[in-house]
Amino acid sequence: MKNIGIVFNGGTISMKVDPKLQAAVPGLTGEEIMSMVTGIENYANITSYNFSSLPSPHVTPEIMLKLSKFIQELIDREEIDGLVVTHGTDSLEETAYLVDLTVNTNKPIVFTGSMRSSSELGYDGPSNLAASICTAISEEAMGRGVLVCFNGDLNCASEVVKANSMALNAFQTPNFGPIGIVDNNNVMFYRNSIKKNPIKIDTLEDRVTLIKCVSGMDSRYINFCLDQGDKGIVIEGMGRGNIPPMMVDGIKRAISLNVPVVLVSRCHEGRVFASYGYEGGGKDLRNLGVIFGDNLSGQKARIKLIAALSHKDSLDEIKKYFEGNLYN
Repeated sequence: MKNIGIVFNGGTISMKVDPKLQAAVPGLTGEEIMSMVTGIENYANITSYNFSSLPSPHVTPEIMLKLSKFIQELIDREEIDGLVVTHGTDSLEETAYLVDLTVNTNKPIVFTGSMRSSSELGYDGPSNLAASICTAISEEAMGRGVLVCFNGDLNCASEVVKANSMALNAFQTPNFGPIGIVDNNNVMFYRNSIKKNPIKIDTLEDRVTLIKCVSGMDSRYINFCLDQGDKGIVIEGMGRGNIPPMMVDGIKRAISLNVPVVLVSRCHEGRVFASYGYEGGGKDLRNLGVIFGDNLSGQKARIKLIAALSHKDSLDEIKKYFEGNLYN
């Protein structure tokens, strides 16, 4: 049997309802959670590691990087064949993506958690853990990057978003659908993932702000971010990547200060493109030097820009890191 490490890292999967507060708080150890995953010893040898007990809104990019380094150290061990990482669901897609961008391995790494606490009927933590372990022991999971496993669905960390605040299948890939499923403890993949080259980050530059674009918006938020010393800005534009004209002066100022501006769409699906040439249109912004974030969500584009700023030295390098040959 393969040897799988479980990194326990807080979130709803480790919570139960406090009778005084009448709300879920951290309360379960990794050993207590694993005791509910009955029969898993017939599939893999399990070793548990405790990283944190944090609720996911408490997770910062700095903590994400520490977790990434912790995971790299574990996955480099010859005796470990794969890892499962538990995480709170609110920021799971961001942490999993940073790990995907920075950990160098072909061994499976699977993020999971639960949508319900252990005090609720239908607690999904044990079943998600079991499916994740089945994924981590699968030969087919090798070399696919970081995966996210919930409710029997497998999604790529680079694509997945939390699309529902309460459903058991909250984690979905809007543009392409899941990469595979876990059915009756068997893992089946239906499409391939894009192989990425991880980057090594020692220290993190996390002064990056995400700004959601709405009608009538001006440059005040952008100027505030620049005045506060932000090193990067992500704009969730409208439609194909368009913004109100009053935001353009702020973007011009950012680019003149060598602060990269990455453009994505606030739409749930689709990618940005230089379709429109009016002031604030995608073509206008591209001519100004705005970087296109393809089909990334705003939160993922922010994580990628944090990684880029922590590794790349110039705007041209950051642009290439984001765009490759997509927009040539």
